[in-house]
Amino acid sequence: MAIKHRFPFLVLILLIGLVFLLPSSEVPSHTTFSYDSGDVAWMLMSTALVLIMTPGLAFFYGGMVRKKNVISTMLQSFVSMAAITVLWVVVGFSLAFGDSLGGVIGDPRQFFMFHGVAQHAPYDLAPTIPFLLFALFQLKFAIITPALITGAFAERIRFTSYLLFLVLFSLFIYAPLAHATWHPNGLLAQAGVLDFAGGTVVHMSAGIAALAGAIFLKRRSENEHQPARITYVLLGTGLLWFGWFGFNAGSAFGANALSVIALATTTTASAAASITYILFDTYRGKRPSAMGACIGAVVGLVAITPAAGFVSVPHSMIIGATAAILSNLMIEWRSKTSIDDTLDVFPSHGVGGMVGMLLTGVFASQAVNPDIPHQGLFFGVWRLFAAETIALIGVAIFVFIGTWVLLLITDAITPMRVTEEDEALGLDVSQHNERL
Repeated sequence: MAIKHRFPFLVLILLIGLVFLLPSSEVPSHTTFSYDSGDVAWMLMSTALVLIMTPGLAFFYGGMVRKKNVISTMLQSFVSMAAITVLWVVVGFSLAFGDSLGGVIGDPRQFFMFHGVAQHAPYDLAPTIPFLLFALFQLKFAIITPALITGAFAERIRFTSYLLFLVLFSLFIYAPLAHATWHPNGLLAQAGVLDFAGGTVVHMSAGIAALAGAIFLKRRSENEHQPARITYVLLGTGLLWFGWFGFNAGSAFGANALSVIALATTTTASAAASITYILFDTYRGKRPSAMGACIGAVVGLVAITPAAGFVSVPHSMIIGATAAILSNLMIEWRSKTSIDDTLDVFPSHGVGGMVGMLLTGVFASQAVNPDIPHQGLFFGVWRLFAAETIALIGVAIFVFIGTWVLLLITDAITPMRVTEEDEALGLDVSQHNERL
């Protein structure tokens, strides 16, 4: 067996072996912290809810591809839960939430191998729950972000290459964005950028990375196909919709009034987007479809994510409906180009995230969340909208260029695209020797 096949396993063994060389992280703390049991219970539930989104994504994507690629597509989401969890414990959490180094990245040494996390004082933005619970909640966001990208290069990527790209993206794209946006000393946070639950960090970054990946890998040999299981798509949408309440309402970090607002806006934005999407299809002469209803719901969930705890319920419906129309139009435009974004990740998550980010700058209200320093453009204040716009442009450039570089590095180490023969055979068999 070639050394390149053995190398990843040897690296994993080395990382596990480091545990024996590090001081125990279970040293009892001499400081007693006060926690709110209701907040702890809600955040435990929210953490579980966000995790269920990744299997939901697996069904959502798996149902859209051809039958010969269902297992491989779903596995790409499932393996993210395993790989990113290990990476998060080793160094990912430190990079995202460790002491700030210039506002762009955290100190990788601070929580290396989760050292001291269990005994650490509560995070400033989540003072009523254990620091370890905060770290585990944030882990679930780190898991789903690279999994979202897989829809763009489905049906043509080598599994081992995807694993490498998964790790590189998490380290060099996701962690810096999470730190810059959500750490109190982060560059974007200091600039006044608002992102309640990940519209920028998760969805916009995944969508733009997906666009870069689709362009880099080029078109599939066979572009036309029928979805394998639309019932899988419906199931996946249901799991995503369900889990998203933990995604958004959990980002209030407590069982409080703000979490209720986030849950309410999430409910209404997704509903408005779903019905808008299928009615817009009808307006344009298409038949209303289960696929359209599902895509619309997800786009609405994406769009409200950055705004969930900052806008009113009526404004959330505007955000959802606007995102649905723009995403629908972008999917139509994309289909006429040479860009083979297999499952339309950029039109859904990229465009949805950008719409949500910009409209946060329009509709954010201090009546909804008095802790925000500036209201949106709708209330006559321009500063927040300007900050969101500048951040959108900067993040888009950073993610696209950064992803392209990571794709080049990955492809140089292990070719990313399967052979034409393997693609024709299907990735389930060629990559995993399994059949649906």
